[in-house]
Amino acid sequence: MSADSCGGKVALRNLVNSINCIRDRVRDGESNESDGAFNLSNFWDTLNQAVKAVSQEATKLSLAFSKPPLPSQQDGEKLAESIMKSILTLSTVYYWLPKSQGLALRRLVRDATVEVLEGVAQLVEVIMSSPVESLSQEQLMSTGGVWSACDQFPQLSKDNKAAVVVVLLCEVRVVKDAIEEIEQALAEGEDPFNDVLDDDQDGDEPRGNQDMYWSENDRQVIGACQGLIKAAAACLRKLKSAVKSNGDFSTPQNVSQLDDLADISKEISPGVDDLALCLYPPMDYNGVETNVCKLAALLKKVLEIIRSSHVCGESELTWVQFLDGAIDHNLQKAKDLIQQES
Repeated sequence: MSADSCGGKVALRNLVNSINCIRDRVRDGESNESDGAFNLSNFWDTLNQAVKAVSQEATKLSLAFSKPPLPSQQDGEKLAESIMKSILTLSTVYYWLPKSQGLALRRLVRDATVEVLEGVAQLVEVIMSSPVESLSQEQLMSTGGVWSACDQFPQLSKDNKAAVVVVLLCEVRVVKDAIEEIEQALAEGEDPFNDVLDDDQDGDEPRGNQDMYWSENDRQVIGACQGLIKAAAACLRKLKSAVKSNGDFSTPQNVSQLDDLADISKEISPGVDDLALCLYPPMDYNGVETNVCKLAALLKKVLEIIRSSHVCGESELTWVQFLDGAIDHNLQKAKDLIQQES
């Protein structure tokens, strides 16, 4: 016998469908803009209370279906109604957060809210398919998943400035990983695929395909590209520090500038990845030139947006100008080396 065959089956199935509909609306919907004053502190207090209520209701539901006797159809409907009420409250409070508080902040809260809704929906699905003789490991994990999703809310960034810092920190890590991967490949000697393809080799004979190795000119091109990628990493690190020190979210203009900085910065890591992929042998010089030019243009655009934003003071202007020159230098160096090979 399973929970799906109990009297509460219909209520649970309807609950899953309703939660999924709300999740889709939260993911794709717009906030309820208001002409009145918005109190961010009150919003967070209310949101945390709503999240706590969802966690408690999910726990009650899981416990009710953890051992026989299972809830009657009437009790199942009451449980579903109670958890649905907490879900609706959570989604309603989320919609209170207007875009004027910042898109980066809103995306952060949206994603966390969606994670809670998906966790609850998964828990209900697991309850419906689990045997009732005992509390299944899957049901325990799903219940823990809801708790984990709810527990992250107190740690979320509380304003747009902090949310943008989180975005930049993620970008710094991705670009840092790309730099380390290139450095590791270069340090492994002539054959960057050595660790990948060793298992496919019969005997100790070295591979004779030179397309798997870097030439001396390849390595010089990589050096110039590394310089550009390191400039990208430095730009993100410096920008993160500038936002921490100078970022302001007290005016609509400054909030919008912070969002612009976050949005343009999120384009850097894909640009770095595209360039890094072209560097592996056999090196595609046309691809390298295309992607090195794209990344350089993007970084120049980022620096221009930084320069015109409120986070750029006199001290920031110094490194903005330095990085601007470093980008030009490494771009020209890469193009000259590629032309030599053509």
